Amino acid sequence: MRQLGIQLILIVGVLAVAWRLLISYGQKAIALRRLGLLALAAFAVWSILDPQIWNEIAGFVGIGRGADLILYGLVVAFFGFVATTFRRFRDLNNRYTRLARRIALDEVPRPGHGAPPLPPAPPTPPTTSTVKAADAD
Repeated sequence: MRQLGIQLILIVGVLAVAWRLLISYGQKAIALRRLGLLALAAFAVWSILDPQIWNEIAGFVGIGRGADLILYGLVVAFFGFVATTFRRFRDLNNRYTRLARRIALDEVPRPGHGAPPLPPAPPTPPTTSTVKAADAD
């Protein structure tokens, strides 16, 4: 029964990370990421000083070993990294698309603004119905 509790906590953690990363923008999101990094550094220092603490925390939440608890935490952290990287890539892709469109529009020569006039369109070849109508005369 204790495993069900940690499973629910991990699932809620994964969903919370996904939700937070998918909706967060701006300074608040950056501040939360920095606080998370500080907490991770504090836990790393603590685990170096007292490695047995992870086994105690794991036993408290119903996991057999501290190494398993660290693995689950790393899975959640990796998921957060993947979601953040995907979002950044999507935003960069959108930015480059807008930039390419803007450059393309800015480089179009405008008649009457010092640009040479556009050449006339080439004549279109006659179609078969036009040729048949001319032959009927």
